[in-house]
Amino acid sequence: MESSPKNSRREFIRKGTRISLLISLGAVAGIAAKHITTEKYVWQIDPFKCTQCGRCATSCVMTPSAVKCLHAYALCGYCDLCGGYLKPDANKRSTAAENQLCPTAAIQRKFIEEPYFEYVINEDLCIGCAKCVKGCTSFGNGSLHLQINHRLCLNCNECSIARVCPSDAISRVKGSEPYKVKGSFTKS
Repeated sequence: MESSPKNSRREFIRKGTRISLLISLGAVAGIAAKHITTEKYVWQIDPFKCTQCGRCATSCVMTPSAVKCLHAYALCGYCDLCGGYLKPDANKRSTAAENQLCPTAAIQRKFIEEPYFEYVINEDLCIGCAKCVKGCTSFGNGSLHLQINHRLCLNCNECSIARVCPSDAISRVKGSEPYKVKGSFTKS
């Protein structure tokens, strides 16, 4: 028994529709797979552009801010009179709260030998206010700088700090790129 021309045309259209649907589903699956394997982007502060405006502490959606102070030990002079630790008008070079520049005492000072001290940032106390960074940059070699801690950052699509940053120091970079840290790379 021969099939009629109507049946063969219908069959042809059905098969064509099925093939079109399979190709469409394959294309959608391919696009979805591409988005899954695409590298993650994160927010990062360029320490050479940062003006220590203090907005990182107040504009971040996290409380306290996901921005923390980092210490580039290779650049530090380990000075007794540290501009990032002591207030410029400090009465004494001591660890007394009234002499410290940091409002939360996040910088801890440890005696090494005369006249050297080691300065360590307590990340849990740091609020990202940049007072220490500004002091270090003004009166020292700039070994203190701010950076976004990726473990704490929500990685918002539009960073609230980046929107208000007056120097455009915050940008999105590939997650595989290391943190920009003073002393570990040259300014481009």
